[in-house]
Amino acid sequence: MVSESRKFDPKKLAKLNDPKRLEYLNPDLIWDKAGLKDPSVVIDIGAGTGFFALLFSKKMKKGKVYACDISDEMLSWMAEYLPPESKGRVIPVKMEESSVSLPDEMADLVYMIDLHHELEQPQKVLREALRLLRRGGKLLIIDWKKEQTLGGPPLEIRVTKETMESQMLKAGFRDIIKYAVLPYHHFLVGEKT
Repeated sequence: MVSESRKFDPKKLAKLNDPKRLEYLNPDLIWDKAGLKDPSVVIDIGAGTGFFALLFSKKMKKGKVYACDISDEMLSWMAEYLPPESKGRVIPVKMEESSVSLPDEMADLVYMIDLHHELEQPQKVLREALRLLRRGGKLLIIDWKKEQTLGGPPLEIRVTKETMESQMLKAGFRDIIKYAVLPYHHFLVGEKT
């Protein structure tokens, strides 16, 4: 899924929990655009510290967010620092480079935030997302625009929204919507039909 040069450095995990991220990655806006009606299972691929998993779990009446990551450091951080009220609602899951050990067709939403540029084999990860989704479920991808910004990964590893859309279509997603509502990020939503 990720080569070492593209992979987020766990030593910088404080950046993932920086509340300033909410200024340009508004979770209310993101959740609304996902267009879900009372989801019961959400999967966060590349969850890092579970920053968005925790925020999204609070938007669900009941249900669970599976916060999946390949990094043992990130999973340990979640186990230690996620608030007690999130236990049983945010569930850290160890994943492999391009596979998640969760059952087929269990999720209403799979999302990846600031991960796509790290993917070495995006098609495998997108097909895995498709496998995890129920029919009618949605994949949400948010990643840095391929343009110079104050923060984010190096420009040369960023991916255009056209490339992401093409990869989503090739993986089997349909009805892809590209939202132009985030200042520094592409925002795409596709459906499993």
